[in-house]
Amino acid sequence: MQQRKLGNNGPLTSALGLGCMGMSEFYGDSDDSASLHTLARAVERGVSLFDTADTYGFGRNETLLGRFIAEGGAARRERMVLATKFGIVRAEGQYERRIDNSPAYIRSACEASLRRLGVEKIDLYYCHRRDPGVPIEDVVSTLAELVREGKIGAIGLSEVSEQTLRRAHAVHPIAAVQSEFSLWSREPERGMLAACSELGTAFVAYSPLGRAFLTGTLNMEQLADNDFRRNNPRFQGEAGQSNRQLVDTLAQFAAARSASSAQIALAWLLNKFPHVIPIPGTRRVAYLESNVAAAEIRLGADELAQLDGLFDPQRVAGARYPDAGFVGMETR
Repeated sequence: MQQRKLGNNGPLTSALGLGCMGMSEFYGDSDDSASLHTLARAVERGVSLFDTADTYGFGRNETLLGRFIAEGGAARRERMVLATKFGIVRAEGQYERRIDNSPAYIRSACEASLRRLGVEKIDLYYCHRRDPGVPIEDVVSTLAELVREGKIGAIGLSEVSEQTLRRAHAVHPIAAVQSEFSLWSREPERGMLAACSELGTAFVAYSPLGRAFLTGTLNMEQLADNDFRRNNPRFQGEAGQSNRQLVDTLAQFAAARSASSAQIALAWLLNKFPHVIPIPGTRRVAYLESNVAAAEIRLGADELAQLDGLFDPQRVAGARYPDAGFVGMETR
């Protein structure tokens, strides 16, 4: 697979990573055996960036990845760039959250993640969400200490503003900014992508398939009761109906190119933005194989422009999160 760099001084990683959140929470019941099989196949197919967080499944997602790493030994670990995050604090069984960016919490969260993952160093450690009461300079200074101590390899930020990125980068190089980015969530185009390019920071795009909505295969009636998309404004009512019309047009575009809607959505990101690394999440090998194949699709300037127009932000209906989901975000 093609390679892309995590920041000017960061490691090379696959152009397409794997988001592991759904293996442990938010998208219905989990199946660790199936997830481990998918993780193994991802490594075989050249995927090297694996993304998790301490809040996913209340540590269970990190524990799952730790088991996967342990089963494969040092040879498997060498083929993985491991990213995790701190900052979101929730009670078991609740979606609502508070944010903690205090130096003491950062250190304790890092140690806990290292234990669950079973590794000596986290390759990329993100501030998952921002507490505006803690200056970003203090957050990055604490993370820089962890870099010097060898506990983390590089620093990342998630869902921050361009101003925060610049302030943070003045303290220590920021290897990656991670935010939602896809055909139907294009907020990073307002300035963040240009800032990342200028500073030598990679942009990691989560939910690049719009939480599967852009695939055109999502059946809302079949979602599990504990699937958080049931409460996502963009999937519901008139907004959902309007957005489905956009997805139907995307399906026609993809069919004319003998590709799936998901593959075109990923190819749009990979072809248009050389410093963007999408991390589509999946628990199934079949979807993984389809996503990996998208890295080989080439789209011309006219095709990219056509997709830009189809998913003009003014045509996308509904907020991308319920109100509770925006806690700690500097972007909406």
